[in-house]
Amino acid sequence: MARIHVAQGDITDFVGDAIVNAANNHLILGAGVAGAIHRKGGPEIQEECDRHGKIRVGEAAITGAGRLPVRYVIHAAAMGDEPATLETVRSATRHALRLALEHGLKTIAFPLLGTGVAGLPRDEVIRVMLEELRAADESLEVTLYGYSQADADAIRAQL
Repeated sequence: MARIHVAQGDITDFVGDAIVNAANNHLILGAGVAGAIHRKGGPEIQEECDRHGKIRVGEAAITGAGRLPVRYVIHAAAMGDEPATLETVRSATRHALRLALEHGLKTIAFPLLGTGVAGLPRDEVIRVMLEELRAADESLEVTLYGYSQADADAIRAQL
């Protein structure tokens, strides 16, 4: 089981190996977490996403992190050509964890996938993501971010 921490605030402030982007499968950095990554990390992240190209909903891709205080951004696509569901959140979380291990990463931060633009219910997303994080390799140290205090409190309540 991965070591799981909870934080409240802007995930782009996380200092560690990688942050996870709540991505669409076209890897376009638009609004929400993706928009914050683009603003703070710089255009080189979008440029690398463009070179990578489209992925499938439920999968993840990894890029550099530009000016962010991490080495990588893992783009977990819980939506895009298909609407976000709890299963796409589960699959995108699992794929992001796999990429972290394949790249030898130890400290990563996740936002709540699918709760912003996609509008999935926060408590159900937390449950699904925690199931995947609890099943993750014990070498990983994962911080699950709630943007608001209410989000962080809801994560703590299920942890």
